[in-house]
Amino acid sequence: MTLDTEVSSLRQVPLFREVEPSRLKLLAFTSERVHFEPGQRFFARGDVADAAYLILEGSASVSIEGAQGPFRLALLTANALVGEMGILADQPRSATVTAESATTALRIDRGVFLELLAQFPQISIAVMRELALRLEQTNQALAQSRA
Repeated sequence: MTLDTEVSSLRQVPLFREVEPSRLKLLAFTSERVHFEPGQRFFARGDVADAAYLILEGSASVSIEGAQGPFRLALLTANALVGEMGILADQPRSATVTAESATTALRIDRGVFLELLAQFPQISIAVMRELALRLEQTNQALAQSRA
């Protein structure tokens, strides 16, 4: 895949729509396109938070271990960002993320991700909104599972 194709893919992601093409080119150049087969882990709970992943194609399940086994918190699809919580909290991974289908993602190194947030406040705000939405959805799912 060419750098221009990567930039074109990134422009489709709502989070990056306002980022100028030269910055997207730098992001594409410094990031790694990775592929996951169904059942393959992006990372496990407790792992070091060394990167965020932007799902380009496919889907991934976010889960934690519960009393009755794995509990799925979310199913993420194209354009979803995952792994950012550990970077922002400077903590190990809080959940396990596993590919549900064949998945292609852009692996964004921790330093690059933090630099992107520092340079583009609109991306920081979008990430915060997404995290708040996920927290609310998780709260609702937990409340329903206890009912």
